[in-house]
Amino acid sequence: MDALRHRARTLRNAPTDAEHRLWQRLRGRQLAGVKFRRQMPIAGFIADFAAPAARLIVELDGGQHGARAQADARRTAALNAAGYRVVRYWNHQVLQQTDAVLEDLLRRLALPD
Repeated sequence: MDALRHRARTLRNAPTDAEHRLWQRLRGRQLAGVKFRRQMPIAGFIADFAAPAARLIVELDGGQHGARAQADARRTAALNAAGYRVVRYWNHQVLQQTDAVLEDLLRRLALPD
């Protein structure tokens, strides 16, 4: 198994609180019948959540991402170049406004690529 896949497996086994909360609402095609995968390797990165058929990636950002804006922009550009749309939410949004995050995801899933 390559290093990226091994790291993805490790991340799946130790989710953050926000990742766990969102995964409970995305797994099993609960959101509009769309299949999501978690910690999916794409374009040399590990996407927090990905809906391959919808070509949508969901990234959850903690406080450390405020200082990593340039790195996140490069990551988003690489994922866009791989044919994915990227949407980002702060961890606190997922934890405190889960339904609003899910409603926003539904709107984004309905948008054409």
